[in-house]
Amino acid sequence: MNTTTPQYDVVIVGAGVSGAMMAKQLGLAGKKVLILEAGARIPPNNNEFMQRFYMGVAKVPEIPYTPEIFTPSGSLELTNPATLNAGRPNTMTLDASSWQDPNKAYMIQQGPLPFSSTYERIAGGTMRHWLGTSLRNVPNDFKMKTTYGKFVDWPLSYDDIEPWYEKAEWEIGVSADKAQQAYLGITFAPNYQYPMKPIPPSLVDVAVTKAVTGQSFEGIPLVVTETPAGRNSQPYQNRRPCAGNTNCIPICPIQAKYDPSITLNMALDTGNVTILAQTVASEIIVDDNDLVSQINYIQYDDILGPATGKGSVTAKRYVLAAHAIETPKLCFMSTNNGRTPNGVANSSGQMGRNLMDHPLYLAWAQAPEPVFGFRGPLATSGIESMRDGSFRSDRAAFRIEIGNEGWNFSIGDPWTTTLDFINGMNVSQLNPPPAGSSASPALWGPDLVTALNKGFSHQFRLGFLVEQSPEESNYVTLSKTEFDHLGLPRPQIVYDLSQYTRAGFVAAKQTADAIFNLMGATQFTTPPAANDPSAFDVVIDGKPDRLKFFGAGHIVGTYRMGDDSKTSVVDANQRSWDHKNLFLVGSGNFCTVATANPTLTIAALALKAAATVLEDLG
Repeated sequence: MNTTTPQYDVVIVGAGVSGAMMAKQLGLAGKKVLILEAGARIPPNNNEFMQRFYMGVAKVPEIPYTPEIFTPSGSLELTNPATLNAGRPNTMTLDASSWQDPNKAYMIQQGPLPFSSTYERIAGGTMRHWLGTSLRNVPNDFKMKTTYGKFVDWPLSYDDIEPWYEKAEWEIGVSADKAQQAYLGITFAPNYQYPMKPIPPSLVDVAVTKAVTGQSFEGIPLVVTETPAGRNSQPYQNRRPCAGNTNCIPICPIQAKYDPSITLNMALDTGNVTILAQTVASEIIVDDNDLVSQINYIQYDDILGPATGKGSVTAKRYVLAAHAIETPKLCFMSTNNGRTPNGVANSSGQMGRNLMDHPLYLAWAQAPEPVFGFRGPLATSGIESMRDGSFRSDRAAFRIEIGNEGWNFSIGDPWTTTLDFINGMNVSQLNPPPAGSSASPALWGPDLVTALNKGFSHQFRLGFLVEQSPEESNYVTLSKTEFDHLGLPRPQIVYDLSQYTRAGFVAAKQTADAIFNLMGATQFTTPPAANDPSAFDVVIDGKPDRLKFFGAGHIVGTYRMGDDSKTSVVDANQRSWDHKNLFLVGSGNFCTVATANPTLTIAALALKAAATVLEDLG
């Protein structure tokens, strides 16, 4: 095994938003930084990704990026994760036939419900299928135990993190209006302003706003607020303003939306940051003083090829930024010949525990008047007024995302409805059989054009991102039977939704119904199929019902921070309680999932951790 010379101040595992943010700050301060990145190196432009997106047979979030979902390319046969050197989950493996099939699904799912969010393992790719939503947490998100008697408090407050939110918003480039964002206790420094003005609201936003203004649900006002967006409303960071493409997920073709490759390139430009791509960290070595002494890695040249080398690297400080599933996996693999039998940084037994997401309830409808979706970013406004309130003592909160992409997320439009009209089908419910007939009509010519115009111009959807309670019974561990092509164990997941979270889903459905009624909209939300693994039973208004959840991609909570080493993995500075020269950053250190999309908080905490590491290094 070759060991690199000890020339680095900091080694960072992972080049997503946390790793990139920290690398840039450390590099600017003159510190020598090495990043170990499991995925491919950053390409010089997006052309390869865009070509793969255009040609992909499934427009799912992972389709533009390596490794290929299907093999051979263009087929509908899913790539076996056991053949990949740096596998990752994808949304094509979440149906009843594949979510527990290790030959199709990278994560080994034990249920009872599937963990339905995915992630990338490519430099900067962690957020390339990120929508750009850049919300701050509300103050009560940090003190759920104190305020509502639920879960745990974070070891820091809103006031503690507020200055770091400001720095993160300027690093990302957030378009928003401070006055609109001052709700539910959110405050700003007196002279602070966002980098850019908000993205203008869509016609869908206008229609929802008109219907709900002055209305409430269960005593909570329904207030539409423009969404802070990590995308340009004007030129910023030498990038163009948003051009209104509705494929922000999976990829912005002009990079008006921020992604970590922007910060990562700035880090590399300092001349103090080096990145080793296609380099999978495989073990963390701890010395007799409980300090990390080196990180071992395995390298490969081709995603399907053999390992091409092994090595190790040493530094003064080490940072794990490999996501809320891959970071615990690396820690669990690091047993140090039995000296850390439960894995590195795990004296509390909390490593891998409290896996959370924002499980999403999706509802869709046709507005009474045209709202002309399929234009602009995927979401430009939301209803944030339901993110906090006394109800959180009993059930989960949620925010409501107003979708601009018609029924693309909901049923795969425009393709589904178009095929219905052309082929005489009715999957979308927009081409029902005429009276006296059992068959849907097949349309062409002017009739087809009229039907398409009417069907698409009225479509919109609502997405309810529901707060999930932290439960030790939801966890990540190592599979004992399934491995990747490098011989490393794949992540094994146990996952369910608590009654607290399910009660939030009931409120979400009732709220959706109420909003559609206020708008005079016709709802087309379909009940889940009988064999849908993401469906679960509830009782609504005394009657049994069945709801379905989607993954929001907000994977948090597997190495949470705290003020007690017995109940948490890291402290408020994201330093390991067990190993003083080890930091674990990213969404895994969240104590609760809170009510905001997590990226801005991830970035803020990474900047805070960078300041701590710099203080350590002098």
